[in-house]
Amino acid sequence: MSFWIVTDVGSDMSLDFYKRYRNLRVLPMPYRMEGVEKQYHVEDEATLKAFYQDLRAEKIATTAQVTTDAAVSCFEELAEKGDVLYIGLSGGISGTVQSVETAKNIVLEKYPKARITVVDSLLASAGQVLLVYYALKMRDEGKSYEETVKWVIDHRQNIISWFTVDDLNFLYRGGRVNRVTAVFGSMMRIKPVMHVNYDGKLIPRDKVQGRKKSLKALAEKVVEHATPKDQVVFISHGDCLEDAEYLAQSIRKDMPQVETIEMFTLGTIIGAHAGPGTVAVFFLGENR
Repeated sequence: MSFWIVTDVGSDMSLDFYKRYRNLRVLPMPYRMEGVEKQYHVEDEATLKAFYQDLRAEKIATTAQVTTDAAVSCFEELAEKGDVLYIGLSGGISGTVQSVETAKNIVLEKYPKARITVVDSLLASAGQVLLVYYALKMRDEGKSYEETVKWVIDHRQNIISWFTVDDLNFLYRGGRVNRVTAVFGSMMRIKPVMHVNYDGKLIPRDKVQGRKKSLKALAEKVVEHATPKDQVVFISHGDCLEDAEYLAQSIRKDMPQVETIEMFTLGTIIGAHAGPGTVAVFFLGENR
């Protein structure tokens, strides 16, 4: 029997991607918009345009981790259907993996013969989806549960993530930059270029002046660090498809051997902290 792969909406998985695969589940996550609690599901992609309109109108969104109850409900349903591999949002930015680990232990008390593996992706957004993509690919090519779990754990550090944001104030609210940096950077049109480190935390690395230069810097990171060159590249964006497409064109120009470039919109969980105008790129490399 084939096994199930489960992730969460911190992955920013698109509905189109979700519908392509069998035996795949995506856990919802709660968030608040101006104090009103909501749940974001993978099927809620059509609501993102309004979500970003609210962010641009300076409405405040806050987020929370996957609830233990949601994970228990999912795992109980799947426990009698087959083995489960959960690939979760980075523990460096969320307590989701801990909640899901608790849920796993609750379910194993009821179904002691079930096999549920919880893996911290140490990634976020479409970097997390990219890890899920390779796990799905292995499974659907006939690799065993054990082989797939081992590959995911052994290679999660080979998925490289680079981000840039358009509005430093969102990073300030999330504690990534101080107020002086946010105010001065906004005045000088400074755009940070950041990456996700080995601990799954978002770290500022470079500063460039101007939007186009920041997007070109992301393309340069792919050219410099992607191995192999003929691979799948994922791009996430915070309601700025035109900028994401500009990045994709830059990558294709410099790396025509890239197999596929796929776009994803940041969902409410990552979008609340990164803000509108965020662009991120994810690919395989030797190390982060």
